[in-house]
Amino acid sequence: MPVHKRYFGTDGIRGQVGQWPITAEFMLRLGRAMGVVLRRDTDKPVVLIGKDTRVSGYMFESALEAGLLAAGAEVRLLGPMPTPGVAYLTRSMRADAGIVISASHNPHQDNGIKFFSAVGEKLDDDVELAIEAEIDAPFSTVESQAIGKAMRIEDASARYLEFCKSTVSRSFNLHGVHVVVDCAHGATYQIAPKMFSELGARVTAIGNRPDGLNINRDCGSTSPGLLSRTVVETGADLGIAFDGDGDRLQMVDAGGRVIDGDELLYVLAVDWHGQGRLRGPLVGTLMSNFGLEQAMNALGVPFLRTRVGDRFVMQALREREGVLGGETSGHILCLDRVSTGDAIVSALQVLEALARGGRSLGDSADGMRKIPQTTVNIRASGGAALVADAGVQQVLADVQAKLAGLGRVVLRPSGTEPLVRVTVEAFDADLVARLVDELANAVREAQSRVS
Repeated sequence: MPVHKRYFGTDGIRGQVGQWPITAEFMLRLGRAMGVVLRRDTDKPVVLIGKDTRVSGYMFESALEAGLLAAGAEVRLLGPMPTPGVAYLTRSMRADAGIVISASHNPHQDNGIKFFSAVGEKLDDDVELAIEAEIDAPFSTVESQAIGKAMRIEDASARYLEFCKSTVSRSFNLHGVHVVVDCAHGATYQIAPKMFSELGARVTAIGNRPDGLNINRDCGSTSPGLLSRTVVETGADLGIAFDGDGDRLQMVDAGGRVIDGDELLYVLAVDWHGQGRLRGPLVGTLMSNFGLEQAMNALGVPFLRTRVGDRFVMQALREREGVLGGETSGHILCLDRVSTGDAIVSALQVLEALARGGRSLGDSADGMRKIPQTTVNIRASGGAALVADAGVQQVLADVQAKLAGLGRVVLRPSGTEPLVRVTVEAFDADLVARLVDELANAVREAQSRVS
């Protein structure tokens, strides 16, 4: 079997703009490759293309469009659209595939591509492999009469907005609730404030003025400090932060305290368990706080950990017929409502749970006791090699021995950024601080030896 280069990572294809494969030439080839693969099953496949607000999105949208048309596929352009919105519209419009141009929570210098199947889920590995095998083939164009056509879907945002509202009961509303919405200058900047307003909330929107370069900059779910300050300054009831492509969620209570993905999963699990809606295990990852696991044990709900990455959470939920899972970062899967992580839908589920319980966000999250956890991110290329370094592995073994029976340690290269992540978790906060420094320093020393 011929060996070809792997382009797909844990979350599509991602990298720095202008560096292969995040170039216009590659996107042209990628579009053609996808069109060729899709045409093996249907003569005139329809592909949706959405994007976030990065300036490079214009260039990559045009290149992908040209490649798909050259392969004989039809293209539907959605414009700025949250990643889960593309997943929904791919399914509802009976398209054969969906493409999102986004690097999610990364800065504007990065960009990437995510694909969705006809049912609004991430592509199977065999389809990714088929696309990769076609990318390096000689570029060719179908005969003139078979070239595809492109059109813009003008009401795409309105369709997705109405879908989001349909995931909560008709009786649910936000009358009398003041909410601050941080859109990270990203793909939710139009849809989210409008939707919460239509549900009756008083909305203060921030991070809603994208200029192509400010996506995720000091705002959004990865930098919730601005949201916390704004909630306190405006006297809002709570705050909601999305990332650049709208699949991650963090929230802030009335006092400005950040409520992360683990705590949001806890709030949802308690409510859904009480409603009889929770099926199967609650699925987290290696990074999920031990306090969430303890809380689920007390509730009598099975808790399962997977590797970091929403695709692994998704896989575990599918295998065990579960409906709720996610990551500390706020990538939450509510599979009885949506086919992928959807931050707007997840926020609505939390707000409906709060309304049903008659409690504030802070009070609801307080039922889970978080265990002190610290993560240090070390910027480095070749993260897997650094993690495997003999010196690093020796320090890791020492840290694990010191934590035996007291806590956990996770050392891993990021799947989406050139980072090595060092996480230590234990009841003793001083021990956490000391051990995370030991391991982080070992990684830095290994990096200096390599460089």
